[in-house]
Order: sequence, then C-alpha cells, then structure tokens
Amino acid sequence: MDARLTTEQRELRDAAARLADDLGPGSVQDLADADRAARLEKAVAATGWRTLRSDGASGVEVAIVAEEFARGLVDVPFAGPVLADDLRPHAEVGDACTIAVDVAAGRAAGTVEAVDAAGAGRALVVRDGRVLAGLVGAVLPETDLTRRAAEVGALEPAGALDPDAAGRRLALALAVTSADLVGAARGALALAVGYAGVREQYGKAIGSYQAVAHPLAEGRALIEGSVSVLRHAAWAVDELTADEALRAARIAKVYCARAARAVCETAVQVHGGIGNTWECLAHVYLRRALASAELFPARLEEIDLGLS
Repeated sequence: MDARLTTEQRELRDAAARLADDLGPGSVQDLADADRAARLEKAVAATGWRTLRSDGASGVEVAIVAEEFARGLVDVPFAGPVLADDLRPHAEVGDACTIAVDVAAGRAAGTVEAVDAAGAGRALVVRDGRVLAGLVGAVLPETDLTRRAAEVGALEPAGALDPDAAGRRLALALAVTSADLVGAARGALALAVGYAGVREQYGKAIGSYQAVAHPLAEGRALIEGSVSVLRHAAWAVDELTADEALRAARIAKVYCARAARAVCETAVQVHGGIGNTWECLAHVYLRRALASAELFPARLEEIDLGLS
C-alpha cells in the first residue's frame, strides 16, 4: 500500500480539522454550550460526511474525518451514523439512523445500546449476519462526555449480510474507532505539550525537564506507530480480503487502544494537580479514549499472529 494521502484526502483532513478547531469545545465549560453544539451540528450535517460510505468514500477517508473529530473533541454524532450508512446496501437505513452494539457487560446481557445516539430515531445492530433495527429510547449514563449512548427498543429484521460484507463492516467499525483513539491521543498530547511550554517551575518551563519531555516524546512515538497501523487497517477495508482486513483492523484496535490510554494518562500527569480537576480538558480526552477502546473491542487472542 501507499501510505501517503492523496491531494483530495489531505484536503478532506484539513477541512475536518478546521471544522473541529472552529466549533469543537475549547474547554470543559463549552460542552454545556447548546448554541455552540447547535452550530457544530449544522456544520457537520452540511458536509454530508455522515454518508461518506454511500457516497463512495474509502475506509481511509472515513478514518481521516473520525481522527480529526476526536482530536477536536467534536461532540455531535459521526461514527455511529457513518457506520450505519455503511450498512445501506444491505439494510433499510434512514436519515436519522445510528449504529448499535451488543452490551457485553455492565448492563443487562442480551441488550443493545445505540452509539452516537443524539438526534437518532433508529439504531441498527448486526448479529450473525442479520441486520436488526430498533427505536432509540432514553439516554444512558456515559463515561464519554462528548457522545451519547441510549437504550434501543425491540429489534426487528432490517436486512442481511453475507460473510464478506459482515467482515468488512466489522473491519470498518474497528478502523473508525481506532481512528477515534488516534485523534484523542493527538489532542491530549497537544494539550500537554502546550501546557508544558508555559507552566514554569524553578524558573523554567516544565517541558525543559527530562522527566516531562521524555514521556511526551514517548507519546509522540506511540502516536506515530498508531497512525501507521491505522492507515493500513483503513486501507485494508476496501483493498484486501475480508479476513485480511479484519486481522489488520484488530491489530490496529489493540495497538491504538493501548497507545491512546498511555498518551492520555501521560497528559493528565503532565498537568500535575490541575490535570485531576474537572476544568482540565485532559480527562475529557481520556474518557473518550476509554469509551472508544470498549466500542467494538478487540483482543490479542482474536488475532492470528502466524507464530505457530
């Protein structure tokens, strides 16, 4: 594969970054600003990016937007609707649809939760090659302050997937959530680096001390590794076999989840005492990373490492 982005993909990345920087929350207090959120929702809706897949976009292009939105803590739905849109050739997908996931633990077994549920009326879940749909209900308590989960009502058949389509659909879901993890890590690192450059101790910026500079440099290295496996996984969704794409996506998810958690926790520590306060954005990045890690989770045991 050619890991370089095309001119069009770079333009898409820059447009997503500008939108996130202009209208994403710049502070924890901004998360409660309904006017800002409404402007952000209007801007995202106008881009048409929630239907990228049905418009012919590649997995790389979907991942580009997901990464920039996570970096800017965009707090309106994207991942849920775009993954629902990916099911459009196989199921009845309306304009106000999001994706749902089976609950593995923490709440009643056998239930599903809608992801990115704000504004959604219907949620789709895939089980054993079948696409099921249910109405979105009450909002649920959520760790991630930038996205909303919700209950899903009784499920009804809405379509079916053959094994190849099911594998690619899961590979895309893993790639998109891996991109979200990379974006959260990038945002958290930028926040920590900015703070380390202005916070002074003993008459010098704390970033000049090795005890701070080295963990930040290690975070940068983890992000570069994450970008590498993410790009391959996103490319594989459309270019490799379903099994190969799924393997690449699982590798990316495991790596990116571990790397993002390390980077976000380092960002909290670099901020010192203030990093443990509600007002510091570092915990918002960490919360988003933890939530994305558990959304379509992957385990090393699921990956054929070819060692036997």
